[in-house]
Amino acid sequence: MEETPRDRQSAERPGYGQLLRTEGAWSFLVPGFLARQPYAMLTISIVLLVEHTTGSFGLAGAVSATAGISMALIAPQSGRLADRFGQGAVLVPQVFLHALTIGALVSVALLDAPLWALFVAAVPAGATAPQISPMVRARWAARLQGTPLMTTAAAFESVTDEFTFVVGPVLATALCTGVHPAAGLAAEAGVSLVGGLVFAAQRRTQPVPARARHAEAQGAGTSYSGDRPPSALAIPGARVLIVAVLGIGTVFGGMQVSLTAFTESIGRPGINGVMYGVFAAGNMLAAVAVGAIRWKRGPQSRLLAGYPVLVLAAALVAVTAQMGPWAVLLGALGTLVGLCVAPCMITCFTLIETLVPAAARTEAFTWLTGAVALGQAAGSTVAGQLADHSGAGSGFFAPLAGTVLALLVLLLFRKALHPAHGGLVAARGLGHRTRVSVD
Repeated sequence: MEETPRDRQSAERPGYGQLLRTEGAWSFLVPGFLARQPYAMLTISIVLLVEHTTGSFGLAGAVSATAGISMALIAPQSGRLADRFGQGAVLVPQVFLHALTIGALVSVALLDAPLWALFVAAVPAGATAPQISPMVRARWAARLQGTPLMTTAAAFESVTDEFTFVVGPVLATALCTGVHPAAGLAAEAGVSLVGGLVFAAQRRTQPVPARARHAEAQGAGTSYSGDRPPSALAIPGARVLIVAVLGIGTVFGGMQVSLTAFTESIGRPGINGVMYGVFAAGNMLAAVAVGAIRWKRGPQSRLLAGYPVLVLAAALVAVTAQMGPWAVLLGALGTLVGLCVAPCMITCFTLIETLVPAAARTEAFTWLTGAVALGQAAGSTVAGQLADHSGAGSGFFAPLAGTVLALLVLLLFRKALHPAHGGLVAARGLGHRTRVSVD
């Protein structure tokens, strides 16, 4: 039997070089990188504009949180539409709507409208934010399904997302402080529009929409139930992974706020950026390493083994923070937490591909990225309250609590992480699945 390109891809040692040689990859990677920058610019740009017009960081944070929560809750619905009708069909009108809603939010802020109007304008601004990262992940999954490169692709995307959250906020802050308080949101809307349209134009690499699969099956005289696929939330394993990623989100939010409070409490606020930077560096280094390794154990086993280590690392940081102002030790333990975050996060994104059918994959990835945002909001809120009422070091208990609760869910419902127990994938035959090995 003649060897196919996918067979050769599976047989070779997975690595970033091989990943980037995937046919058509660069056509969506470059515009995808540009188009995802606004995701990291939106909330900080809102904070800086609203604080300038109202003089209140508390109000600015509340308006920004409103946009973030709206984005996290509504984005999966746009992912669901993209799965059904195609990414381009959803993304093109979405970027135009987003530009209009951002313009409305800027106008409301600059015209000193009532406070309630700021919150009302923030809802559609967040809800229409394009979800480029899940769409890129869905394109990787469509091209690499059933190959070891799926883990490499998940790692590559995690590193890219981390880099985005380094570049985006810095650019937005520079524009808001150096040009005009509204310049950050103006750039966010402009980059969303241009980058989104260029990305949407790459139709050759987008996953086949569910409606197109349905029409193809009807033309061939076969049955296919993918015209109206169930939500990814209907799959038990997907719900478990959403909780796991939600717990990881509390680490991001809790560490950021807690490190800020800790460095201020010891009179060295200037080292906050360094301490969070080493945490982020640990995360990025681990992500690079995960993608370069050819794993012999399945993703289910890796997640169940790695998540307890993340909990242990979070516990070490929380306990150490109560013992004294040891900035160097706390920074080192923060790096350890970062090293533990990436393997768990990447494994969740790798695992979702084996549990969710192709007809609901973009939606599933969007639920995971939204769960990170929700967890981050929850972690930062709880950590802030703990730091205000129980001391600066108490905030570190927020990521510990979030990961402990997520670990309990993982252990209780671990059987749902296997495709055989994934529910609707096997039961309804959605999509054209490739057999994968399970632990």
